[in-house]
Amino acid sequence: MKKLILIVAIFLTFPSVFSQSGDGDSCSNPITIGPGTHYVENIDGENFSLNCSEYDASNGDLEWYVYSPNDDYLTTITSDLGVNDGLDTRFHVYQGSCDDLSCVAGDDDSGSGYLSVTSFYVYAGESYYIAWDDRWENQSFEFQLIEEDPPPAPPFGFTVEAVSSVGSERALVDMNNDKLDDLVSIQSTNINIFYQLGEGGFNPVNIETSYADNTPGWSLAAGDFDGNGYNDLLYGGGSGVTFMQANSDGTSYTEISGGEYVFSQRSNFVDINNDGNLDAFVCHDVEATVYYINDGNGVLEFFQGPNENGITSGVGGVAQELADWDTSAQEGGNYGSVWIDYDNDRDIDMFIAKCRGGNVQWKNNELWRNNGDGTFSNVADVTGWYNSYYPDGGHDNSSNLGDPIQTWSSAWGDFDNDGYMDVYVGASSSGDGGHKLMKNNGDGTFTNITAGSEVEGAPYGIENNSADVDNDGYIDIFTNGDVLLNNGDFTFSLYTAGTPGPGAIGDANNDGFVDVFNGTNLYLNDGNNNNWLKVTTTGTTSNTNGIGARVEINSPGIGTQIRDVVSGSGFRYMSSLNTHFGLGSDSSVSSITVYWPSGTVDVINSPAINTTINITEGETLSLLNSFVEDLVLYPNPVKSNLTINSSLDLDQSIISVFDIMGRRVLNYKLTNNINSVDVSGLSAGEYILRIITKETLISSQKFIKQ
Repeated sequence: MKKLILIVAIFLTFPSVFSQSGDGDSCSNPITIGPGTHYVENIDGENFSLNCSEYDASNGDLEWYVYSPNDDYLTTITSDLGVNDGLDTRFHVYQGSCDDLSCVAGDDDSGSGYLSVTSFYVYAGESYYIAWDDRWENQSFEFQLIEEDPPPAPPFGFTVEAVSSVGSERALVDMNNDKLDDLVSIQSTNINIFYQLGEGGFNPVNIETSYADNTPGWSLAAGDFDGNGYNDLLYGGGSGVTFMQANSDGTSYTEISGGEYVFSQRSNFVDINNDGNLDAFVCHDVEATVYYINDGNGVLEFFQGPNENGITSGVGGVAQELADWDTSAQEGGNYGSVWIDYDNDRDIDMFIAKCRGGNVQWKNNELWRNNGDGTFSNVADVTGWYNSYYPDGGHDNSSNLGDPIQTWSSAWGDFDNDGYMDVYVGASSSGDGGHKLMKNNGDGTFTNITAGSEVEGAPYGIENNSADVDNDGYIDIFTNGDVLLNNGDFTFSLYTAGTPGPGAIGDANNDGFVDVFNGTNLYLNDGNNNNWLKVTTTGTTSNTNGIGARVEINSPGIGTQIRDVVSGSGFRYMSSLNTHFGLGSDSSVSSITVYWPSGTVDVINSPAINTTINITEGETLSLLNSFVEDLVLYPNPVKSNLTINSSLDLDQSIISVFDIMGRRVLNYKLTNNINSVDVSGLSAGEYILRIITKETLISSQKFIKQ
């Protein structure tokens, strides 16, 4: 019979220990435990298929324990102990009868290395089954059960529902273009989709596919890259990338796998070259990042580094030909990419959270600014000889985001509602600095305001994302299973229990509150009395999803809130392409403005709230767009520099140039009262220059490029 060994030192720390019984081989005969340190000698008990951990690989054998607290506590289960260094553990916490168990908590890798730790609320008189899993390995180890007086309950709650999904990796994203988020799980030969129904509930459908050359062991992204109205999928695998392309009615998928070696990490769909067609981007762990440019017919061509047929400057990495002859240029450690507009010039930029040993230059997080002319520059690099491998020789960390924090992902959001995207850079370990909260100054730079923000105590790990969990109008941070609740003043309150754990974020029951999907568990947000608004985007000139669009709303009490439409955030999961806004007690919204990647601007005035607003590009009332005599462009015709003369205050105005087909070909933000635009790179022909001022007034004028 397996014995529970209590270490004497721990016994003195935790004097209240329950007597043991059972042999741990089944739920019906578990080992009884209480607070203290316990020993798992061998895992060879009864299997139970319900997985409560973050990583959704199927359960192995289990070793069963039962815990019945004598009071209400915040209880922590942890194997993150020095004696377990180098081991890989996983556990599940259940409640209910043995033939009808439901998840309470669980964890795979939230501790150091591959060890496990999580906290959850327990209540006197209830029984909790703790089952350790041998899915990864079966070696003896110790774990602790720690009881603490519970902190105040968070101002949010989640109800766990089991979902009979099959496969690995998860998405909570609309797959059939009905603007309702669906539950998606992946197997090597199946795409398992629980389609959300308008009347509530789901329609589960299992779609067979060919055997995928690469499964999404590292990340999953979704987007409609062929424009047929049904989202396609990107599988980021350890050896390469596979695309699953939906057919014309979304009932089947065709596999597309290239032969290129890509040790994939975070992946994204995004229109990199802004031609209206959705491209793809994938972080590479051991080389420069890669991207796939859409030819307009739904064919994706592989590129790595600068290429005249791809992105001339490259994006997210050095030229591969440099790496071929100079091994020090073989950049890697690219883990968590996210495409957001950090400088409010209405084109999409990209941040990469880095995680790698070796040369310090490959550890530094990167911020790739979209220059508005089809090129990108890293404005978060570091000073040194290796800057020569970046376009323009590097920018010496002008943004202040380039530092060697070891992190797998970041959470972007306008945390203070000033109209600019801030960022929480969550460290994956304590080895290279802790978490950082960076305030966007609105001038292309960021200030570290971590001290006093209370984010320092957040757990280390790989999953960081953002969403307004309580719909109070201030975007919160989901960090490795915990929630940093935004207090509205750039401070946060950390909640470690009653949280949904890492997963895909979306609205699974169309009630306007964000839910989380992870493994076979759907964490439904219990909601509250706060108002909300959800906006969905359908591009026409822009890509069909509207990925890369900026959605801005204004309400009387909260003011301005912004969201960017993003495919691929956090590290592993694919979250909703719909944008969610909490309104708190605000009972109205004065306007919604959508800035599309094409340059089109749509405005809806006085929309309804507590509902979903579907916006199709170009169909709503746009901001005033007129040709005005007060706007003078010279010389006209022009060869190189076009000067703008107007009585309007042009500082911080956004200048966009469109060709006669309506495609945006240049995009700038005017700064320091320099009112000129370099158009030397344009082909000869007729163009329209448009100005959007800080006051969102729009003026346009024609010019001719010689």
